[in-house]
Parts: sequence; C-alpha cells; structure tokens
Amino acid sequence: MKSAKVAGLACAVLMLGLATPTAAAADRPGLGDVQRALSELAASPEVVGAIGAVYVDGEQAGQGSAGSRLLDGKGGRIPADARFRVGSQTKSMTQVVLMQLVGEGRLALDDKLSDLLPAVVEKDLVERADEITVEQLVHHTSGIPNWYTPELVDGFDFTTNYSPTDLIAKSRTVPRSQEPGEKFSYSNTNYYLLGLIIEDLTGETVSAEFERRIFGPLGLDDTYLPVRFPGGIKGPHGHGYFPDENGELVDVDRLNMSYGYAAGGVISTADDLAAYHHALAGEELLSKELKDALNAGRVPGDPGQEPSDPRACGTYGLMKGSSYGFNAVTYKSQDAGVQFVVSTTLATSNQDPALNQLIKKAAEAVLCPDE
Repeated sequence: MKSAKVAGLACAVLMLGLATPTAAAADRPGLGDVQRALSELAASPEVVGAIGAVYVDGEQAGQGSAGSRLLDGKGGRIPADARFRVGSQTKSMTQVVLMQLVGEGRLALDDKLSDLLPAVVEKDLVERADEITVEQLVHHTSGIPNWYTPELVDGFDFTTNYSPTDLIAKSRTVPRSQEPGEKFSYSNTNYYLLGLIIEDLTGETVSAEFERRIFGPLGLDDTYLPVRFPGGIKGPHGHGYFPDENGELVDVDRLNMSYGYAAGGVISTADDLAAYHHALAGEELLSKELKDALNAGRVPGDPGQEPSDPRACGTYGLMKGSSYGFNAVTYKSQDAGVQFVVSTTLATSNQDPALNQLIKKAAEAVLCPDE
C-alpha cells in the first residue's frame, strides 16, 4: 500500500494530587454538560468516539464518553478513563525535561547542536548543525526539515522499527528553506534531536526521564512513553481510522511507535493530562525563571496553520496532538484552573478542516454554554 498523506504530530502550544470526581459539570455555574457535548461531537460522521472531562482547580468536575470503540458503532463505548495518544502535547513534556536540565546547569539554550550531539556532524545528519541552537530546536526556528511527510515515511507502515537517528537522517534529504533562527517552521525533527540530547546528557531514555521528572512526582500512573516496539495503548481504548489512497478507512490503532518518541509518543488519560497541565501552570515542574527563559525565544506560529482563532470562548487556549486516527486537545485557562480535555478517534483524515470547529464547538458547550 502506498503512503497516504502523512499528517504531522501538530500542536498549538501555550505557555504558561490527581484529579478526583466531584459534582457534575452542569451543577457548577458557567459549565455545561460534558456528556451532552461529547454526544453531539460523536454524532458527527468524522468522529468514531470521543471521551473527555472538565476540571476546576485540579479536580474533575464531569466526564463523558460517546460514540464507539470501533467503526460503525461496534465495540461498545470507550471507557471514559481510557488511555489515548496525546500526540504533540508530548513536546511540552520534552520542554520540561530540557528546562530542568538547564536549571541544573547541564546545558544552555544557546548551546549549539553540533557541540551537544557531535554525531549529527560526523554522520552528516543535520546541515549547519554548528549554527543551530537548542532554543531554535525548541521553538521550531532551526530550519531543519520535517521527516514526517508522505514523501519520506509511510503512515501505514506499522511494522518497521525506526531509530530516532534513522528518521532524522530522512530529513537530511530535503533542502533547507530558511536560515537558522529566521522564522517558525514546524518540524518533528527538532524534537527528535532534543530527545537525543536529553538521553546523551542523562544516560537514560526519554521515557525514563519523563517518568523520573514528571510522571512519578505527579503521580501520573496511567501515563507512559512506550519503549518496546510496537508499543501501543494499554487497556480498552478507542480505535482511529485514516483513509487510504482509495478513500477506504484503515484501522490505524497500530500507529508506528517510531513516529512518536520525544515529539509525540506519550499515551495518557484525561485525568493525568489535566494534572500535568495544572502542575505546569504552577511551579511544581518549572520555576517562573525557567519558564520565562523558555518563553523568551518563542515566536508566533505560522499564521497559515490556523486561519481562525482556535481558542474556545475567546479565552481558553489549547494544546493539541494529532496524527493518523486521532486528535487530543487540552483547552485551559491561563492558570489552568479550568480545563477541558478531549480525545477523539476519527473516521477521516486528522487534517480534515471540519475537525477543529467540531472539537471547538464541544469545548465551548462545556466551558461557556451561555455565550
């Protein structure tokens, strides 16, 4: 089977005790009914299943599940507390580990890629590595091409176990289109390189550092980054689908684990993901000084990526992860005091323009039902 259009692990990044069930969201002033919103979302032909929950001050205030685990109403409902892929929300976690290492004095944001990973020069993996800084990798201004494209990898390849270096090498075959630091250009290659930097500095896998620095301290017991191929989602969960070159929907539940890593590989639950973002908004993971240092180099994203305001209710920003068969979005207030986490499994391309508005509509039905 030829490769269908590869949709990147895209995200819209905001800067900045586990949640426990409380009263239904509809009983709280200003919040709508989660189950009703998800039922309307899952009624759309683009969506197979949807699970989600709303949180206030770190506590779950309502959850729901709608649609089905499998296509055509099969498989029963997805458990509301099931795991799902978070996609590029993983990048935020990679940033946390990286900035903790900065705080420990083990690297600096202006360190050069060639100094931190000499192998990328020795093996000619990255052009102009001696000019590219860690900060440029973090903020997608390095100009390193994205390996996650239909010309370079097959999204329906579920069996080839690529190393991070294998995929970085694929990006080297694509000509650069900008100077280092010139502008924003989204590339998963940046975060594969950051993952290798973390591993080289710590002597541990990215997965182990996530566990030691984030998942363990926050008690995120249902969250993990797979390390053994083929990886996959543990426990009952929703299956996503993606159209092949003939438009036929293919079950992509076996999404190639190699395509995740430090750029998009984490698997979590709504409770765990909300707890992570709530902690990140405070200073449990990063001090204000480290967050300020991180944000100092942030640049606006490509305006062509989001033609309209993606925020819910004009107030709630979002972090999104998306690839074959799924979208996972966390909407949150600036202090993460109110959050809505929603995971959708799909019956369309995750680049379908209808999806953003469908998910945003569900979020607004929960977060600002009276507007």
